[in-house]
Amino acid sequence: MSIGLELIPPAEARERNWLPVAIAAAAVLVVAIAWVFIQEHGKSTPTVTPVSAQTDPYAASLPITKLAMSESGNLAGGKVTYLDGHIANTGNRNVTGITVQVLFRDAAHQVTQNETQALKVIRVREPYVDVEPLSAAPLKPGGEQDFRLIFDAVSNDWDGVYPEVRIIRVDSK
Repeated sequence: MSIGLELIPPAEARERNWLPVAIAAAAVLVVAIAWVFIQEHGKSTPTVTPVSAQTDPYAASLPITKLAMSESGNLAGGKVTYLDGHIANTGNRNVTGITVQVLFRDAAHQVTQNETQALKVIRVREPYVDVEPLSAAPLKPGGEQDFRLIFDAVSNDWDGVYPEVRIIRVDSK
């Protein structure tokens, strides 16, 4: 009897398949880019109008009342500040757009932050508050509407007093 040892040849080293690793890395990269884009897309660069800018002549027909401020945290760990108010049209024009200048001041009453924004009206949609441009629902003569201005950041030097809101441009038809 012969005992033969059968030798099994060693398995050939297989080349690693890098395709799944490359696909996973690409997916992570796409998700990271999308996240950065979403975070940055909502931010707008504040427009600065000189403090000496004239108000629109029709601004006298658009009294702003019931100002209220609130804050909330955002997903990036920052703070968002809201300025809500009420505007009425006591004039005779259909207003399709309003641009406001918002002036935050410090304890010495110096302007510490100056932003220009389009006034957006509130459209309540449960369970959250949504805003839209005034052009979506023009403010007719005798009409009234609630609005919201959103600030991604407010100066640390701000004294905490309600900011001054000036109407610097009115679009109408």
